[in-house]
Amino acid sequence: MLGALYRLPNHVPARQRLVQSSHEPVYYRLPRGKLYVRSYLVLFGFSMLATAYGAYDLVKGKPAAA
Repeated sequence: MLGALYRLPNHVPARQRLVQSSHEPVYYRLPRGKLYVRSYLVLFGFSMLATAYGAYDLVKGKPAAA
């Protein structure tokens, strides 16, 4: 029953060869590294724009009531 958990193939040596043979930055070396970095940057950029808009909205304030 538990054989499926402890009889898994060891992928560490293959991954180690992949990472050590690459000349890209560390965060791009693994297979989906570019996807992870770019999605992080998109989310970070969106959150920074939303924060800037919120600060601008607070500074601008409401129009004075007549």
